[in-house]
Amino acid sequence: MFDTMTLTKVVGGLCGALLIFLLGGWAAETIYHTGGGHGAHGDEHASTGYVIQVAEAHGEEEEVEVISFAEYFAAADATKGEKVFGKCKSCHALEEGKQGTGPTLYNIVDRAVAAEDFGYSGKLIAVVDVWTPEALDGFLTSPKKYAPGTKMSFNGLAKPEDRANLIAYLQTIGG
Repeated sequence: MFDTMTLTKVVGGLCGALLIFLLGGWAAETIYHTGGGHGAHGDEHASTGYVIQVAEAHGEEEEVEVISFAEYFAAADATKGEKVFGKCKSCHALEEGKQGTGPTLYNIVDRAVAAEDFGYSGKLIAVVDVWTPEALDGFLTSPKKYAPGTKMSFNGLAKPEDRANLIAYLQTIGG
């Protein structure tokens, strides 16, 4: 069996391991615990990683200036509009009488909608008679909302500057 010396070594080893375990936990808690981590000690931002200071609102709201299409169109740049036209050229041509998936955009500004020999949908003809800059702006914003049921699958141009520049460019093509 065991002699007393072996039994003493085993018991001493277990007690030493227990002592190291307990003292190690206490030492680690003392060294690494920074306090206040879970709302303790009355710290109101204890659960927040960081606090961003912002100015208090004093009930005044900033007024957003609404710019009309006419103002965008007055400041339009046809050169920039030519770049925007890159989104249109896969379906539209700029040559007179040349139809693509969409109608020719030659002389489109202030042209009657059904003037070209193109199969416009009745939905579009019902909404607008003449492609004025304002009508083109409305259509180019969102063709599906402007003329529900239109054949044009393009989602539209979100930026009013892009629409104004494109219409200014189209105004230089033809007529």
